[in-house]
Amino acid sequence: MAGFMDWELAEVMLQGYPGGGYCEDVPADNTPAADNDAASAEAAPRELRIAFVPGVTPGKWIRRWEERMPHIPLKAFMVDDGDAQLEAVRAGTADMGFVRLPVEREGLSVIPLYEEQPVVVAPKGHEISVFEEVALEDLEQEAFLDVPALGGAGPALEVVAAGAGLVILPMPVARHLNVKDTVARRLTGAAGTEIALVWPSDSTDEVLEEFIGIVRGRTAQSSRQPSAQPVKVKKEPKPDRRGAAPKKAPKVAQRYAPNPDKGRGRGSRKKGKR
Repeated sequence: MAGFMDWELAEVMLQGYPGGGYCEDVPADNTPAADNDAASAEAAPRELRIAFVPGVTPGKWIRRWEERMPHIPLKAFMVDDGDAQLEAVRAGTADMGFVRLPVEREGLSVIPLYEEQPVVVAPKGHEISVFEEVALEDLEQEAFLDVPALGGAGPALEVVAAGAGLVILPMPVARHLNVKDTVARRLTGAAGTEIALVWPSDSTDEVLEEFIGIVRGRTAQSSRQPSAQPVKVKKEPKPDRRGAAPKKAPKVAQRYAPNPDKGRGRGSRKKGKR
């Protein structure tokens, strides 16, 4: 009977715990799981994500980053140019991006970096192949293709290789794609394109500032680099190594014989007769 009463008492005591479990089944703290996940995300190591359009070669900047900031990994990936080049930055899948201007700048910080040389690309065997560079005004009779309408530089070059027309592209893009049966020559008289570094205006921090400095050519010792700023350490007071000062003997008032000449001018004492 006593054993039966003990089981009843145990069941009543367990009703206050979630799921009727024992005390050790209840979490030690009452922190929700979502809060714990958020804390784990904040504690995760930082990773710098860089998107770049075709024709940009970020290898030299990545190497400098790995030398200066080895504790923060950098991930770089290529995106399509045109309207799609800002999608990764605006969607948050990239922290920064190398884009080809012009772009919609609202909500973005933009730093123009350098201009690209334009080239004209023609089918292999075209008469431009005998020149090192061609003037745009000399190609007035040629049929130029609309690169965006054809789906980008890659598909457009395939159409050029088939002999359907010519295209104007940035030199790095033409070199990057290097489509067979085409020839590219420097083009004068045409506006060049410009590469810029962009990132959301409200997300600037020391990590992004460090990468900006690397792209702009600042040295590791530059005072504008966050990594070059000295860490301020609070100095502890130096210990007093002099020890206790020796005690001085108390001053004793001394009396001296009155000076007979005090208060008199020179030669005021009467000299006696010799």
